[in-house]
Amino acid sequence: MDLGRYGEDAALAAARARGARLLARNWRTRRGELDLVLDEGGVVVFVEVKARRGRSHGTGLQAVTPKKQRRLLRAAHAFLSATARCPDATPCRFDVAEVDGDGAVRWVEGAFTG
Repeated sequence: MDLGRYGEDAALAAARARGARLLARNWRTRRGELDLVLDEGGVVVFVEVKARRGRSHGTGLQAVTPKKQRRLLRAAHAFLSATARCPDATPCRFDVAEVDGDGAVRWVEGAFTG
């Protein structure tokens, strides 16, 4: 299994343990890709999963640069529109799930805002 899939599986298991419901996985549009889209108590949570074998390239949170954030925002807006949710009225949050080589997940809620 590749590192990305491994990280997404670990993050999804952690999300479900938190009571989240999966809405979409690897949702793609020409504007970008959303790793996980969850429903947490009526809040749509867009999760960028960053799996790392080590810290030599920085943390997963550091990898979500302003440019990456803009792409995620555009993809999230497209997701909300495609699923008949009003982008301006739907409560949303952007999280980052950092997964290490041992499968431990560090969840960063509200990692950035849109």
